[in-house]
Order: sequence, then structure tokens, then C-alpha cells
Amino acid sequence: MALASGTKLGQYQILAPLGAGGMGEVYRARDPQLGRDVAIKVLPSALSRDPDRLRRFEQEARAAAALNHPNILAVYQMGTHDGSPYLVSELLEGSTLRDLLLRGPVPARKAIDYAMQTAHGLAAAHEKGIVHRDLKPENVFVTKDGRVKILDFGLAKLIDQPHASDPGSPTLTGGTEPGVVLGTAGYMSPEQVRGETTDNRTDLFALGAILYELLTGKRAFHKPTSAETMAAILNEEPPSASQIAPATPPALQKVVQRCLEKNPAQRFHSASDLAFALEALSDAGTSPTSAFVARERRKSYWWIAAAAAVVLVVIAIAVWLARPPAVPVIESVVQLTNDGQVKAGSIEADSSRIYFNEGPAGSFRIAQVSITGGQTGEIQTNLLNPQITGITGDGSSMLVLSGASVASSYSMWMVPLPVGEPRRVGPPVRDANLFPDGRLLYRDNSGLYSANPDGSNPRKVALSDYDGVPGISSDGKKFTFHQYRDSDSWVAYEAASDGTGLRSIFKSGAGLPTAFCCTRWTHDGKYRVFRGTSDGNRWDLWAYPDRWQFFRSQPLPVRLTNGPLSYTSFATSRTGDQIFAVGVLRRGELQLYDMKTHRFLPFLGGISAVDPTFSRDGQWMTYQAYPEHTLWRCRVDGSERLQLTYAPMLIDFARISPDGTQVAFSDHEGRTYVTSMQGGAPRKLADHASAPDWSPDGSLLAVVSFEDNVFVSKVIDVRTGSVSTVPESKRTLGPWFDSQDSIIVTADDQSKIVRYNFKTRQWSDLVSSPDKFVNWAMTPDMKYFVYSTGGNNPTAYRLRVSNGVVESIGSLKNLHSVDEVESGPSLSASADDSILVTRDIGTQEVYALTVKWP
Repeated sequence: MALASGTKLGQYQILAPLGAGGMGEVYRARDPQLGRDVAIKVLPSALSRDPDRLRRFEQEARAAAALNHPNILAVYQMGTHDGSPYLVSELLEGSTLRDLLLRGPVPARKAIDYAMQTAHGLAAAHEKGIVHRDLKPENVFVTKDGRVKILDFGLAKLIDQPHASDPGSPTLTGGTEPGVVLGTAGYMSPEQVRGETTDNRTDLFALGAILYELLTGKRAFHKPTSAETMAAILNEEPPSASQIAPATPPALQKVVQRCLEKNPAQRFHSASDLAFALEALSDAGTSPTSAFVARERRKSYWWIAAAAAVVLVVIAIAVWLARPPAVPVIESVVQLTNDGQVKAGSIEADSSRIYFNEGPAGSFRIAQVSITGGQTGEIQTNLLNPQITGITGDGSSMLVLSGASVASSYSMWMVPLPVGEPRRVGPPVRDANLFPDGRLLYRDNSGLYSANPDGSNPRKVALSDYDGVPGISSDGKKFTFHQYRDSDSWVAYEAASDGTGLRSIFKSGAGLPTAFCCTRWTHDGKYRVFRGTSDGNRWDLWAYPDRWQFFRSQPLPVRLTNGPLSYTSFATSRTGDQIFAVGVLRRGELQLYDMKTHRFLPFLGGISAVDPTFSRDGQWMTYQAYPEHTLWRCRVDGSERLQLTYAPMLIDFARISPDGTQVAFSDHEGRTYVTSMQGGAPRKLADHASAPDWSPDGSLLAVVSFEDNVFVSKVIDVRTGSVSTVPESKRTLGPWFDSQDSIIVTADDQSKIVRYNFKTRQWSDLVSSPDKFVNWAMTPDMKYFVYSTGGNNPTAYRLRVSNGVVESIGSLKNLHSVDEVESGPSLSASADDSILVTRDIGTQEVYALTVKWP
């Protein structure tokens, strides 16, 4: 739609067309109210019917309007004319950098000036949480008086929402889905090419490519096709600018190289840092001859020497800032154990031995191996399910927690090394660690405490609102912990050992894992190491400096490993050059226990799946793919398979409705959903609700919730979504309906199985065990309640619901089963009341990772 001269758009009068601009046509117009000429970009009506084009056009308006900076195009107003949206902005006279580059490279002095102004504009945008994502010479305008203006925020992305009270807060709403590639080939960062989440450093890569082109007249990455260009961005380094333009100062070449680093962590950490480095180069470029003449005229030789010293200092700072910070690198990975045993829990190390947990959940034991590898041995204790959680600085004792596999609290014990009788210390806790001098750091339901080695003189140092075992610095002066927020973000915090000086040190986001935990310091205290995941399946090791260098912005954590092993637990060595970690390759095999032969046999070909559940008519089943945690359904013979959920949603505890038409399940964040057996979008029923089970008439779901630091059983009305708490159900786990009027649960210390009757409002005990209950499930016909115990001889049982009679099914001692909490139960019941388990056929061994620290 072309607009004729004289056309009115609101208060504006069209004067003349100026050509195409981004997604629309640009016109010169007159604002009679303010007596000034403006530029109006109009999105043609044909394009405005494209939701994506319209969204990008509106996003450009919102992003630019939220920014008030001399190096960003000023936007005055947005309106609509005959169904076509338009954008009113300041009128610019001059040329884009693309127009200037048609005449060849520009002098280094001008290139520095243009890049420096662009960096200042980007810094203003980044401070508002806006990333441009399509920076290129066409989108950088130079006015006749030399002022740089950044244009076209159509692909901008909001990465950090400012505080709601900020009147200048942008209101971008359209984010890019992971895996979607947006940008212009040749100026896209490697993370853009891969479709990964981007942050402000992607704009710095694009600005580096523009600066390279300004200096050399050639594009840094340019191939015959876009695909080849993007491949070059990922895998190739451009020739240095000084090779093409020999007059390029070395310090400027280093700035360009740092902007074009493949790893975002090695680029400048902010546009402000880049602008500072360019300003330093600009100052250093002042002609020494003219300066000398000026000072000769004033006969002030002292000032000449001072100015020269300042120039040298500025150049040195610029060169130093341009140099990418050194990052730690894994030099080798060596397998230390080869015993084929399940390894879970924590891992600790002294100067000669590594200590770790082996065995299935509920039946942990403590194992050890030399730091150089070899045969593993067991440290005998009489403790139930001992879980390693800390070791003293001198290696003389180990802190161990004892209790059920899933419980609200555990008892603390000090175990002497290499042998000795365990000694109980302190009160029941949720988790704990040791200071190097043997003092305790533990968390209970009310907060985080430090105490003497025997548990006496406890002192609260923090509230209990955090997750995971707190990490303690090698000198014992600081501790760190992480916290999960309801907004699906994770934050790492640090405080002094007395709890003062609490501060956040980093959070999940662009370029970082979506979840992380278990921070430990290196022995010299220079680095923190933690593990993180972005998909919930594989965990990698990351490192983060304890302190950063003067003048440099706070660095981001660096990924040390990138698969294929998933590292479930780790410890840093006393020598400081190694990390000892349990590396896992996950693979399961679904098996059915044959009651006649007393053997486990592959089921459905031994697929890698957990938590199979069956319809009442025995014709259909669902299962979770392992380790992906996606939900599938199929017929009991394996035919007609259909995937019901997709990543990044991670599933556990799925159950088919009594009529066979729906599936209820919970995700790893503790939310309960219902979806159709025919597929489609899941419907969320409740937050803070896990392990759903249907009532016989399909109207209710029994769930477990974690509230006020204890487990509690609840019931959801599927029709209304209302949630009610089962009376006196605090400290109960895993409810199952055994009739329309009653549920069966376990106590949260997993010592007994009990039933609640909704009619009589009474609880009654069914069975108890000193070995604790690990997994439990109801058979599809509701005749049996099957369960397994832990301890030294894990065993499977089934309880006949009608009369309470218990029979032993068989020992699970030699079965390495998948029984992580987040994987769902490894014990379930088939349509004919046989039990199903998932045998772990992956590998779990201890590895030594040698690290080269900067």
C-alpha cells in the first residue's frame, strides 16, 4: 500500500516516500502540532494479517519506545491507518553502515567511534533487559553529524524483566522458543545458529562482526549460502583483521577477536565493558605529535610525561580487557571403579581414599576406593540406609545420615575412618555438611544451623527456604546453597559462616543450566564447582571463580563437561587438580516377575521404561520412557504406541482412569495434570501435588503434597478442581485408592502401611517393617497392594486387600533396579497381578577428572 503525498495519518501529513525499512515502507511526514518533520514506517495491510510480522512490528515499537538514548532511534507514537499499523519516529539524515561499506573499509578511528557509540546504545538496551538479536550494518545508522543510531528492534527479546514499578519497563511478550533460529546469517552468534537461548552477549558477537567489516571491508563470515555461512560461524575463525588491513592496531584486533569468541563466556561480559575498551583505544589514538606541539607552546614537559603515562596505562587496560579470561578445562577423564554396582547419594574424598554410596534406594551401603582406582571395599556399619554427607578436614571421620529413602528427617551419625563405632550427633535433620574443623552445618524444618561437632550449642544462620546440601568453603568461612523459585528459576546464594552477608551469586538463565545444585569449593578456595542440567536427564559439571579480577565484570559459570556421562555426585580432591565424580550412562530394562519360575523376564522386549500402569480392562498401558521421562501409551502387546507428553515436561507417576479414556500424572516440579489417552494438551489440575491415583468411579484423585516441610495426603475432585486434605494425614506418602471410601498410604518414615476410611474417618495399621518400605503400588483389579522393602535383604511382597494377608513374592537383593525418586516407582503391577520392575542395565562408576585451572 503506497501512500500519496498529502495523505493524512492521524495528525501527520505524508510528504514523500523514503524507501523500504525493515518490514515496512518509510515516509517523510510533517507533524504540524510540533512543527517538525518525522519518519513514519507503515506495515502494509497484507503483512499486518501475518501474526508473526505484526508481532515483530509491534515489538519493535515497544522495545524502541522503552529506550531513551541518543544512540537508539527515538520512537514517538504508534497508530493504525486503514488496517495498517504505523510507527512514528525521529527523522534521520545520513547513511547506514551498509551504505558506507559500499565504498570500502573505513579508517580505524571512525570504526572505533561507530562501534563505541553502538556499544553505548546496546548497553542502554541491555540495562532494560532488551537484546536486539538482529544487529547488522543495515540496522546501524550514522547521521550527518556523526551520531550513531541503532534501528529495527523487530527481533528484540526481553531477557530480564525490570521491577514492575519502573515506569520505563518494556513490555515485550513474545519470546523465541528454544531451537528457533532468528537473525541474519553472517552476524548471528553461534548460540543463535544453534537455536539456543541468547542473552546480551549475542549482540556483542554481532557488533564484533560489524567492527571487523568496518576495518577490512569484508564480512567476517560470508559463504555462498546461508547454511554454509552459519556452519562457518560455528566452526571457523575469520582471518585476523590485521591480515587484511595491516594498519589495524594490535589492541583493536584483540577487541575484535574477543567479540567473536565462539564461547559467550569468553566475550566481553557486557556492552559497557566493550564501550570502555573502545574508549580507551580512542583516547590512545590521539596524535602524539600534536599533543607535543601543544605542550611545547606551554613549556610544560611534565604534563607531556604524565599524559604519555596515562596513555600507556589506558592502552594496557584496553589490551587486558580485550584478552578473553582464561577458563578451566578438563584435560582427562579416568574410570576408577568397575564393580557394576548402583551408585547414588553423595561422594567424599580425603588424601588417599574416595568414599561413596552403593546399593538401591533404601539399601545404601558405604563403599570406598583408592584415589588412583582399583578394587572397591565396603565400610561396615549397623546403620539403616547410611547416606554420606560430609567428611572432616583431617579425614578422620565421616558424617552420615540414616533413615528411609524418602523422609522428612534423618538422624546424624559420625563414622570414624577407617573403622570404628558410629556415634549419633545432633537432632533429626533434613540434610547436613561438615566444616573443615568438624563443626556441623545442618538444616531442619525451621532453618539452617551451625553447631559444635557433637551437635551442642546450635546457632541459626539462615532460614530453611532453600534446597540441597549446603556447600562449605575450604577455609570454613563461607557456605553456599541454592533455591528453587516458583517462577521455575534457580538462584545460588552465598553467606559468611555465621549467616551474615547473604547475597545471590548467579541464577539460571541464558547460557546457564535451568537447574543446579551441590556446590563445592576447590581445595585452594579459588573456584566453586556445581552440577547443572538443562533437560532434567543429563547433569554436567560447571565451575565458577570465587573472586573475579579488578575492572572485570562478574563472570558467568563455565561448563566443564558436556556429556555423554551424567554426573550425579562429585567431590574435589585435596590436591586441587582433580574432581572425583559418579558418572552415569542411563539405560533400563522393563521386566516381569514370573511367579512360577521365580525369575524376572523381559517385558515388551525389555524396553527402557519405568512406571508401567494398566487399564482396568487389561487392554492398555502407559509408561515413561527412561531416562527421557516422556509419557507413552500402547496396547499391552506393545502395539499402537502414542507419545502423550513431550520435553521439556518431565513426567512421573502416571495412572490410567477407570474408564480408560484419560491419564493422570505429575511432573518433576510437583504439579498434577490430566490428559487424554488419544493425545492432546495436558490440563493442569493442581500445583504442589504428586503421585495421583484415581478413585474407582474416576471422580477423585489421591495425591501427596509437601507443605510446611512435611508430606500430607490430599484428594482432588477432577470435575471441579477443588482440593481437600485427608484428615490427620501429615507425614504420609503415596496414597492409593483401595476402594471408593478408603486409601492406603505409608508413613513418611516408611516404617508402616496404613489405611484411611473416609466414612468412619479412622486410620488403621495394615503392615509394618523395620527395613522400611521403598516402593508400593495397587494392582489394576485392586485385589492386591504390592510393595518392596529396603535394608540388607530387599524383598517384594503383596498384601491381599480383602483380608490383609501378606505373602512374600521374592528377594530383590541381586536386582539392580531403577529406583530414583524422580523416575517414578520401579515396582508396579501388571494386568494379571504380577509385579513389574525396571532393571538398571546402564553404568554407574566413579571417575577422576583432571582439571587445568587458570
